[in-house]
Amino acid sequence: MRNSLLTRTVVAAVAVWLSAAHRTPADDWPQWRGPDRDGAWHETGLVESLTGSDLPLRWRVPISGGYSGPTVANGRVYVTDRVTEPTQQERVLCFAWDTGQQLWAQAYPCDYGKVSFTTGPRAAVTVDDGRAYALGTMGHLRCLDATTGDLLWRKDPQTDYKARVPTWGVAAAPLVEGDLVIVHVGGEDGACLLAFDKVTGKERWRALADRASYSSPLVIDQAGQRVLVCLTGERVAALNPTTGELLWDCPFPPTKMVIAVATPVVHKQWLFVSSFYDGSLMLKLASDRLAADGVWRRRGESEVQTDALHCMISTPIVDDAHVYGLDSYGALRCLDAATGDRVWETFEPVPENRWATAHMVRNGDQVWLFNEKGELILATLSPAGYHEISRTKLLKPTLGQLPGEKRGGVCWAHPAFAYKHVFARNDGELVCASLAAK
Repeated sequence: MRNSLLTRTVVAAVAVWLSAAHRTPADDWPQWRGPDRDGAWHETGLVESLTGSDLPLRWRVPISGGYSGPTVANGRVYVTDRVTEPTQQERVLCFAWDTGQQLWAQAYPCDYGKVSFTTGPRAAVTVDDGRAYALGTMGHLRCLDATTGDLLWRKDPQTDYKARVPTWGVAAAPLVEGDLVIVHVGGEDGACLLAFDKVTGKERWRALADRASYSSPLVIDQAGQRVLVCLTGERVAALNPTTGELLWDCPFPPTKMVIAVATPVVHKQWLFVSSFYDGSLMLKLASDRLAADGVWRRRGESEVQTDALHCMISTPIVDDAHVYGLDSYGALRCLDAATGDRVWETFEPVPENRWATAHMVRNGDQVWLFNEKGELILATLSPAGYHEISRTKLLKPTLGQLPGEKRGGVCWAHPAFAYKHVFARNDGELVCASLAAK
């Protein structure tokens, strides 16, 4: 009997090892917009078309409200939410990817004060090297053991960096680079951006006196060096990610108010940024030095009468010659990357509405779109136009994220794509569905 038990134990251990061995880091979705923070999913063996009016779910679990999209790493799904009874708290939640079983929850008090749109946290959890980094609406930073949820270290906004919380709360996802975790919080005393030792939480540098925007930073390679790029409330700033030294910048000040949400997009020499009121800016990255030159800057008369793109929540796609992105009222547009001229536009992916949203993720020569109506769409984008292959219902829109609206609720959180599955949330549940070819 002892040998039988030993055999079963070994078999179970081997099965777990094989499951892990068949998952590469690219299979995970461990941070905002995927493994490389570029909105690309490299999975193969997926369905060629979505059939049926509703996508069958592998599982669904109840959660509370929030704007933060899920992330997936090492067989676990992470998401944040907010509860108000009996007290106001933000929570970091962890679930088993295959069953939806809740593995742990970590909560902390968090009064939203005067923040507009109070449904819940904005920033996606970042998972790296066995740790989960969660940044809340008021700037609370928590480093948790990714397996157990145990608190490893924390930073509280008013005591550690005096975060100047934007109108709609702190929204930029934490970024891990080397041995640092970098956050965009708009702190006082030159602490718009802060870097902490990812293991100990010790502050390593702080940079810029700018106001914070809602845009998540990223790290790129330029002229043989790693460069941190961030769209703050004032400019596009490039910094040395190790020291916080400013390497180059380009002004992008708001004419009305800071409302830049989309992440900067980098493709080869192009660096593209956009905001709701202030249109778009295209930069060309120098390849032989740390510098960037302005290519074009376009802004319409208003957020209604727009030119090029006035992006809100959705981050665009940029390729060699074109930009594809959603404008202020949901029009999906194709622009000439070299000039900003409009090639075409369509409202087919999402109905026209102020702040209408559809998140786009590239997968080979196709694009997965998840629109605010909770629909998952498979399509192709080209200079010739938008071609929709199929769509299906994934999740029901809820009213918390955009209360009081006649359009019947929205799903504004970015989904995650991992293990040939899609993971998405609204204000009441987190769901998982297979996209694997049969």
